[in-house]
Amino acid sequence: MTDEAQHKPITRTYHNDGTQTAANELLEALGTTISPDLLVQALTHRSFAHEHPGAKHYERLEFLGDAVLELISTETLFRLHPDMSEGELAKMRAKAVSEEALSAIARTKLHVEPYILLGHGEATQGGAQKSSILCDIVESLIGATFLEHGIDGARKVVHRLIDDTLAEVATEGPALDWKTSLTVKAHHLGKGEPVYHMAVSGPEYAQVFTARVSLGDDEEILGVGKGSSKRKAQLAAAAAAWKKLD
Repeated sequence: MTDEAQHKPITRTYHNDGTQTAANELLEALGTTISPDLLVQALTHRSFAHEHPGAKHYERLEFLGDAVLELISTETLFRLHPDMSEGELAKMRAKAVSEEALSAIARTKLHVEPYILLGHGEATQGGAQKSSILCDIVESLIGATFLEHGIDGARKVVHRLIDDTLAEVATEGPALDWKTSLTVKAHHLGKGEPVYHMAVSGPEYAQVFTARVSLGDDEEILGVGKGSSKRKAQLAAAAAAWKKLD
């Protein structure tokens, strides 16, 4: 669902049975309640607001939710891992609240795609499946929860959504930061610094970045990675190179 008509059950007639069911499914997955107007705002992309004057989009809620999520994930990691250094905790937090991790939560735990309000152009470009938008939606829903229920209510939702992710990243070792891990391994083997060679393809709204990584002056390509951003492509290339290095 992407246009106004398709989203009518949650945005225009909230109090009828179909809408209440639709809203309840999402709120049940979140484990909280959010008032109808705030819930709609948390699900509204800027492109929809641009086409519908007066509609509020989620960017301010996303800004707030990002800060709340970082605070709660930080305090959780700090409590669970008393012997870890600041650097180790920072890597774990970054991985747990990354676009990749949060978009996966949006897809597998919240199943939020059908509820996102998008403008026509963004909808036709597959906006409801874009990891960047799905990540934003998770943060905006956390921000909305904080506004309605304070830090304690937000803490319950954040734990519900990311505790298993926080536990998983604690076991990932080099995968927490493939670029740093590749640099450390290259130095240990007496090789040069990683050098990333970038290329980009595809239309502007769906660009695909390709990274090829070599070490120092050696032109041999040790790893190739693709992604929707430069960073994602480089991380994938670094992972491939790390695994290839003896």
